[in-house]
Amino acid sequence: MTSLYESAPDRQGIIFPQRHLSAATHAKQKAEIAKFDADCMAIFEKVKPALIKDYYNWFMAIEPTSGDYCIDIDEIEAERKAFEKHPDAPCLIVCINETGVCGRA
Repeated sequence: MTSLYESAPDRQGIIFPQRHLSAATHAKQKAEIAKFDADCMAIFEKVKPALIKDYYNWFMAIEPTSGDYCIDIDEIEAERKAFEKHPDAPCLIVCINETGVCGRA
């Protein structure tokens, strides 16, 4: 009895081959995400000292292109506020604390 993989040696184990990214596309997306994260974290580090005392452990949704951010005690509400201001732009959600991490590490 032959297995499915033995009968199809050219099979690469990809469930959705039409969604397979080339190495160049994957590297480009990875670089774009890293830049997005770095831009958002630069804004966070800039405003954190002014916000940390009064809004400790609140949530901040950051839109890096404009530099805008929205804060709220509720994560979903902060995201909703950001979406209202910038409906087509992605935002990064951080927690206003020493590290910006939401939840426990």
